[in-house]
Amino acid sequence: MRTRVVALEAQTGRRERPCSSPRCLPARFISVDTSPTPAPDTARTATPPPDDPSTSKGPASGNGPSTGEGPGTGKGTASGKGSGKGSGKGTASGSGRHRTGPVGGTPAAGRTDDARNTSTAGRTTDTGSRSTAGRSAGGARRATAGRGTKDTRRAAAERSLAENRETTRSGDTPDPTDTIEAADTAGPPSAGRRRRTVLLLLGLTAVTSATALVLGLLSWAPDPPEPARPLTLAEGERLAAVRVTNLRDLRAGVRVTAGTGAARIELVGWVDWSRSLLYLDVGGPGAGAERGLLQRSGPVLVIRPDPAAVPTPAAPPLMPPTDRWQLHRPAPGAHLAPVLDLLLDLAADRPDTTTRTAPSDGARWIAREAVPAGPLDVIQAPLPSGTPAASTAIGTPSAATPAPDGKTRYWLDQDARLHKLVTVLPGTGPVTMIFNREDRPTLRPVDALGGRPGLPRALTDAEQRRLDRLPARLRAHGGATVTLTAPMGTETNLRGAGWLSWTARSAYLAVADLGVPDRRTLLRRDAAGLARADLPAADGGGGTAEAPARPPLPPPTGGWRVSRPARDDLSVLVDAAIAAGSVGQRGAAVRVREDVIAGRTVDVIESGPADARLRYWLDRDGSLRRLELQTDAGAWAHLDLQPAVVPRLAANPRPPAPRSPAPRPGAR
Repeated sequence: MRTRVVALEAQTGRRERPCSSPRCLPARFISVDTSPTPAPDTARTATPPPDDPSTSKGPASGNGPSTGEGPGTGKGTASGKGSGKGSGKGTASGSGRHRTGPVGGTPAAGRTDDARNTSTAGRTTDTGSRSTAGRSAGGARRATAGRGTKDTRRAAAERSLAENRETTRSGDTPDPTDTIEAADTAGPPSAGRRRRTVLLLLGLTAVTSATALVLGLLSWAPDPPEPARPLTLAEGERLAAVRVTNLRDLRAGVRVTAGTGAARIELVGWVDWSRSLLYLDVGGPGAGAERGLLQRSGPVLVIRPDPAAVPTPAAPPLMPPTDRWQLHRPAPGAHLAPVLDLLLDLAADRPDTTTRTAPSDGARWIAREAVPAGPLDVIQAPLPSGTPAASTAIGTPSAATPAPDGKTRYWLDQDARLHKLVTVLPGTGPVTMIFNREDRPTLRPVDALGGRPGLPRALTDAEQRRLDRLPARLRAHGGATVTLTAPMGTETNLRGAGWLSWTARSAYLAVADLGVPDRRTLLRRDAAGLARADLPAADGGGGTAEAPARPPLPPPTGGWRVSRPARDDLSVLVDAAIAAGSVGQRGAAVRVREDVIAGRTVDVIESGPADARLRYWLDRDGSLRRLELQTDAGAWAHLDLQPAVVPRLAANPRPPAPRSPAPRPGAR
């Protein structure tokens, strides 16, 4: 609802312009009309002078309400301390009396009465009664202004109207409603213009950037590679320290590709330079019978063949399987042996004194490559002394060789760490080795290589007492079932099962050779000697070559070869088991490590002469769980023992007694 100012309505009968701020108007313009419809125009009604007897019916009393009536007029009631006649119909309340003076009242007096009437009208609190209060105030003003002449009233009205127009034009505060409407009307177009300007600027920036990028790419040319040059002194020292750095870092992950075409082999796994240990998965089209897992410790190589494995190798399990490992010798001319030798020979305890930086030795800086591990220098130099020599004979002419000139190249970082090696080996062809210096797990050799090395130390008193009581404890058990795993040589890998009796000091086993899976050798050992019999696998107890069954009972009667106790590794191992734990003199044994077998914690104790070292696996109860022997091939053969009731075994056949020489004729 828009506020309207009702100014001098009684004098002029004209409605003024709305004023947005009543505070800037004179006191006589404060009375407002907030009704939605215009107030009735009563200014045109003629008001007779107050001294006209025709319009007055009685004197006015000053102490109570008064009522005035006239022709053509309404009734008015005023409550106050005085009374007078009104020409309009309405009610007004005030704190002072209506003054009636002479007819020729001055305009100043009229303005004073107007202010009083305005104050009275302003104290009306109900919005709905504003129209009535305004009309009453207008009637009061007409009653007061009626004392002057008509000309005086017109002049005052015109003067007030002019002042009101000047105030409205120059000093009024705009209506907040009008201001908000104006802002709403002007806001969206202005915001839209700003948004379009920002989008236009962003589009221009994007187009400029794209244009600059395209022009830069079209005009860009790679920097020419730095030409090869002789090594600096610092680069030569780094090259000489490569093998020492490998030994210091202990281990690294490795991926190897050797050979080309159908003869290519691939190796994935780890190399432990500190223990000369390799643990790899062998694959590729040229792997052949060596496909599967491989471990090598020094000169001893054992494999776990898996012909059904996929051609592409993968990282082997950190905890290697315990079964199917066998001693292996690579076939002559195979690609595997020189590659394994090169991997282990990349470590040494001192720098290479033969590595020189002179150009005559072929050591040159080739290039620099950026990899996630950092910048690497590519250096061309001969292989270290003691490693297989590189060869320029690289197989077929169509072979794609990483080093076209047949020279060895090293990828070294600033700390002399080897990240890549490319060379050519005789009989193998191109070889690429990639090392992962962050992949450094602790490797565990399999049992055929002796298991974890441990930290040998002297026995404690408790450990020595358990070892001393071992023979009596074994005789108390009576006997045990045995399982044999014996890598005796590169062509002999034995598996066996049977019984062992400590009370009768005898043993009876069925032994299979992985190289001859359809045959069994029955072995009987007692105090009289050793007897062997070779039978077909079905007659010797059955089972597989990897897990043969126990020998038949009763033992066969024929086909035995009786001999005196031999000194082969198998006989030594069986004799040591029958001896009921006779470990030699006190103080010669050492504790190698703690281990676990069949869910039981054991102490691995090593004893015996250097050429026949035996390891006793004793649990905390003093029972013997395994007996190990290091064979002539460097591998470890073992008998697993489980206390059990052993069947009574017949005595071995006696060997024939040697005949005495016949006496010569004529001799006495």
